[in-house]
Amino acid sequence: MRSTDPTQLADQLRGVLGPVVTDAGLEIDAVEVRTAGRRHAVKLVVDLPEGSAATGIDLDEIARLSRTAAAELDAHEHLIEGSYTLEVTSPGVDRPLTRPRHWRRNFLRLARITLADGGCLDARIGRAGDERVQVAVPGRPRPELREIAYSDVKHAQVQVEFKAAPKAETALLDPGAGETSETSANEENR
Repeated sequence: MRSTDPTQLADQLRGVLGPVVTDAGLEIDAVEVRTAGRRHAVKLVVDLPEGSAATGIDLDEIARLSRTAAAELDAHEHLIEGSYTLEVTSPGVDRPLTRPRHWRRNFLRLARITLADGGCLDARIGRAGDERVQVAVPGRPRPELREIAYSDVKHAQVQVEFKAAPKAETALLDPGAGETSETSANEENR
């Protein structure tokens, strides 16, 4: 049962591709379908499952998944009328933070946050729950700890940094981290 609506088709393809992605040890972040006449472009964005110890997805994994996903789509060709291209990718740093797991994955990274009330702030990401996230807002003499409800966020995106995060911000968001390295250094000096 073929759908001409790209959103409905994306939902159908998510159902078809879900098991393939899960078998690869990944999870679907997004399925996007763009159409131009009888041609379709299917973009499958995959990510590591929450709690994964891995730091990223390697290109060989993407290539294997691309072949497997293409074979699965070929087996369900009745869903996509006409030709299609398949792009399998992982989210980049430009991915908006739209789900709690996106915030958790970017712990201690700097983000530009646009609030629903029109305000904008750059803040370091702290602990992220299901409804709210803690952030450290830079300030003098020290950063301010704030909690922001996801419902109050209009848009948020990680910012690329070329220097280490300020210690005052990371200490505010992850107080135990500094103690561990200090303890280790003291034990080595004994």
